[in-house]
Amino acid sequence: MFASLASIAALMLSTLLMMVGFGLMNFLLPIRSLSEGWSTFTISVIATGYTFGFTMSCIITPIFVRRVGHVRVFGALITLLTVSILLCALIVEWWAWMIFRGLSGFAIAGAYLLIESWLNEQVTNDTRGATFSVYMVTALVGSIAGQYIVPFGDPATTTLFVICALIFSLAMFPVALSTAKSPNPIAEARFDLKRLYYRSPLAFFGSLLSGALSGTWGSLGGVYSQNIGMTTAEGATLLAVILAGGSLSQVPIGKLSDRIDRRFVMIGAGLFGVAACLLMMMFDRENTLMIYVAGFFVGTVLYPVYSLNVAHANDLAEPHEYVTISSAIMILYGLGTVTGPLMAGSLMQLTGPNALIWFLACAFALYAGYATWRITRRLPSEGPALEEKSDFQAMPIPLQGTDPASVPNAALNAEDEVEPRLL
Repeated sequence: MFASLASIAALMLSTLLMMVGFGLMNFLLPIRSLSEGWSTFTISVIATGYTFGFTMSCIITPIFVRRVGHVRVFGALITLLTVSILLCALIVEWWAWMIFRGLSGFAIAGAYLLIESWLNEQVTNDTRGATFSVYMVTALVGSIAGQYIVPFGDPATTTLFVICALIFSLAMFPVALSTAKSPNPIAEARFDLKRLYYRSPLAFFGSLLSGALSGTWGSLGGVYSQNIGMTTAEGATLLAVILAGGSLSQVPIGKLSDRIDRRFVMIGAGLFGVAACLLMMMFDRENTLMIYVAGFFVGTVLYPVYSLNVAHANDLAEPHEYVTISSAIMILYGLGTVTGPLMAGSLMQLTGPNALIWFLACAFALYAGYATWRITRRLPSEGPALEEKSDFQAMPIPLQGTDPASVPNAALNAEDEVEPRLL
């Protein structure tokens, strides 16, 4: 195990630095946007640039990797991240920031794909779980640490933007100087939305909703914290506890869903999310501690619902369909991350910051309601047997760029037609 971790030490250090810069950027830009007097809807429009770039990168980045290799593409993506944040400091216009955020989304998604495919080649089945746990903790710690840099600077100046660019630049050093063998090129993953829907309508619509949930909070959570009167330090803490909740709950939720019908876990996650959102709205700025507690509960189901969708879809798929279906899930998730912030941003503009939490509660309710309806269409006894279920795989947070080829037993070239099993 220690030998396996030593072989990826440079990659983990690069990941840590990249996520520190990512956490700083994601909290800095919404705060600066507010100081510029931009409306909540305008900020949500800027966020769509990021999510669009993120989704496109999942399709385009593997093409570059097959041509020039992991290390060169990783270097190019880190450079793109650095350029994107410096451009935000140079040109402070909302339309320009939407383009620059698109560049950063493209770069961060591509970096996720490279890191995860690299990890998959460096580990064995015996060490895969522990290695990816280290990866998830590294990403979490880096993101939280980056958010806490913001209170030490002034978002209205260029200092924090330059610091963020410096951190991104440093992220290239460990990988560039590593002696570890470069992995094989990322395999091409074709997505098939129709096949996903036939296999699992629940995973199809659940992917849209999970994208709306995490994308909306990721884009507008910082705006929410500022609009309810929190300081930058308090806002960073709120974002941190929600990330921590999502990280800590992935494994328990996954283990439970491996033992019972996953749709029951989906229903429970949705209802718990509704209750946590309602609890969060009960408290105002004077009860910061309770907002943190409620936020932690929201986080425990906000991010794991994506992993539940992937696991449920894989339960109903043939082994050769895993990559195609996971790729389709990523596309739908990306669509949700684009549309969610736009709808929530419009509501916040009209009714105030609590509209964000109401939006999350409604999305959780739809998630639970649709899972309940699907159970009425096919009884639990008619679903896959326990031994036929795929193992739950926790996905990195805050925003997944997971390599589709990392799902269990993936096979890329099969084209067999199969009868759908609708759950």
